[in-house]
Amino acid sequence: MTNDPTFWNNAARKYAASPVGNETAYHRKLAMTQKLFSPNSLIAEFGCGTGTTALHHAPHVNHVWATDGSEKMIEIAWDKARQAGIENVLFEVADIDDYRPEPGRYDVVMMHSLLHLLKDRRSAIRKAGVMLKPGGYFVTNTVCLTGLWRFIWPVIGFMRLFGQAPLLKFFSGEALARDIEAAGFAIEEFWKPDNGVAVFIIAQKPASADT
Repeated sequence: MTNDPTFWNNAARKYAASPVGNETAYHRKLAMTQKLFSPNSLIAEFGCGTGTTALHHAPHVNHVWATDGSEKMIEIAWDKARQAGIENVLFEVADIDDYRPEPGRYDVVMMHSLLHLLKDRRSAIRKAGVMLKPGGYFVTNTVCLTGLWRFIWPVIGFMRLFGQAPLLKFFSGEALARDIEAAGFAIEEFWKPDNGVAVFIIAQKPASADT
């Protein structure tokens, strides 16, 4: 696994207790995504963390398969699902880098707060294309750091030596959009709330072509 599972296992409880940074923007993203769903939709999510987004979406779809590289995150996600009485979400420990996609199974594939943590985001995006049915949607909310943010890169590298930070890649929202388009998707939504660092993208796989 490349997404620093040890770091995220150690951070899981604190992560679960942290409030949503911009709750208004978060709920808008949920609503924008749910417009893509039908009661029969099959959803996959990589980097699900403690399952909050998957559990929000579950009542609107047939089934959600939600994965994360951290065992502790998945344990918390299962606890939340049981407490909420939600039974149509399967939480599993899985890493996008090691995953061999099943072609054309899913209506929506989500990767939130993940692509900037991977060694090869382009491979992950291509795998999403393989997993999707023709006409399906790839949805991502990704931290995109450029400009002066690059000055923190040495600090992140130093912190990683002591297990205090995960792998972190620096790229712009525009570069991410180009990667998604290069994988064969058509971008339908590109939203950067309040000029923050996260970019929310909805992109559609062509209805009559394999990605």
